[in-house]
Amino acid sequence: MEKVKYSVVVAAYNEEEVLPAFFDRVTSIFDTLKEPYEIIAVNDGSRDRTEDILRERCLADKRIKAVNLSRNFGQQAALLCGLKESRGDAVIVMDADLQDPPEVALMMIEKWKDGYDVVHARRKSRPGESFFKRSTAKMFYRFAHRISNPKVPENTGDFKLYSRRATDVLIALPETNRYLKAQSAWVGFKQTFVDFDRPAREAGETKYNLNKLVKLATDGLISNSTYPLTLSFKFGIIACFLSIAAFLTFIILAICGIALPLAAWLIPTAVLLFGVSWSLKGISDVYTAHIYEEVKNRPVYVIKDKFNDQL
Repeated sequence: MEKVKYSVVVAAYNEEEVLPAFFDRVTSIFDTLKEPYEIIAVNDGSRDRTEDILRERCLADKRIKAVNLSRNFGQQAALLCGLKESRGDAVIVMDADLQDPPEVALMMIEKWKDGYDVVHARRKSRPGESFFKRSTAKMFYRFAHRISNPKVPENTGDFKLYSRRATDVLIALPETNRYLKAQSAWVGFKQTFVDFDRPAREAGETKYNLNKLVKLATDGLISNSTYPLTLSFKFGIIACFLSIAAFLTFIILAICGIALPLAAWLIPTAVLLFGVSWSLKGISDVYTAHIYEEVKNRPVYVIKDKFNDQL
């Protein structure tokens, strides 16, 4: 079996429109390195011709390895599968839509050669995305950066390079709910950044709808921060101070001869406390749900078949 220097890992879900361009561009760039490499494409239960395209490419180029999952398990699970299948000394994870320019991988490889184990590709701009998506993504990453331990790198996605030892640590983590953006920081070692301007999609449409984005954000925050669990104490302190302030207000108004109906204060106070109570219960339920998923200890994904697995 030939020694592999670089592994390119990509998750594909209904990407028939962009996959041919992706493979052509990645192979043309990595051929310039004059070193052995592999491309591992994980088909995450696509319903279009993605599987057929992967089979054709594998037959045409033995450096391309395809893994078909039994159903759609989500991008994080598919990327984890690709990481486990990789054999390279350096592993580069990127999107199939070419919004992660393969040319940037050359810059990341130079950083790896300088001794870095994790190289984050940091986006300087996000053209082609709506104002809503850009603004909500910015708010989320800032919030995640503040509450996560260790810090989630801002303005970064899954476009990263991992050394072999960083990859091995990452795939050995036992969690079911994966959020690789945060776990890449958790593994430690020597880390750095390369900056790039993110282009618009080469073709097709994004596969991340609002529900998937919310789930990804929830997994990221719950799996990598205990901050929400501290909210009950903080809200409890605030509620106590508000209650004391309300009593002082009643006393001052009574001294001044102004008598307000108790219901005027009782109803909004009860509604506030009720809302806080259920919000905190909701946070606890989310953590409980994640614990439930972890204790089931089911595999993160199921492989249906592989192409070029013998290489």
